[in-house]
Formats: sequence, C-alpha cells, structure tokens
Amino acid sequence: MRKYIVALAVAAPIALLSGVASAKGCLKGAAVGGVVGHVAGHHAVVGAAAGCVIEHHREKVRDKAAAQQDKKSQDKKSQNKPGDGGTAHTAPSQ
Repeated sequence: MRKYIVALAVAAPIALLSGVASAKGCLKGAAVGGVVGHVAGHHAVVGAAAGCVIEHHREKVRDKAAAQQDKKSQDKKSQNKPGDGGTAHTAPSQ
C-alpha cells in the first residue's frame, strides 16, 4: 500500500506540469508501460518511463507524416488551380 501512495505522490505533480501536457502520447504510453512493467516484474516506474518515451516518439512521427501529407495536398491544389491562360479581358471597342 505504501508503494502505491509513493507512486501517486510522484506521479501527481508530474501529471500537473504544463510540459507534460504538450508531450503528446506520453500519458497514454506511461499508463500502458506502467502496467506492463508491473506485470513483467514489478518495474512499473521503468515501464512507465519507457512507455512515455516510445509513445511520444510515435506521436512525433504521426504528426510529421500528417504535416507532409497536408503539404502535398496543398501543393497539389496549387498545381491544379486554373490560371488565366494568358488571355486578357478587355472591353469591346466601338
């Protein structure tokens, strides 16, 4: 029971830090890693740290891929945009 109280006392301030909030995927990875580490041999803290690092890396890769996909779609839209074709619209002469 004492271990759980210590773990909660360590985890609560970390979860409330603003830097952790910007670490996409860290909380989910830490939760999964903590459970796996606990089951694998009572190494919940090590599992949580590893899960945080791994999931944060995966989110960065996903964000980078999404940014590249957005850039490609923007480039494709700008290439397909019809130009004026070189014709000038002038008023008819009388």
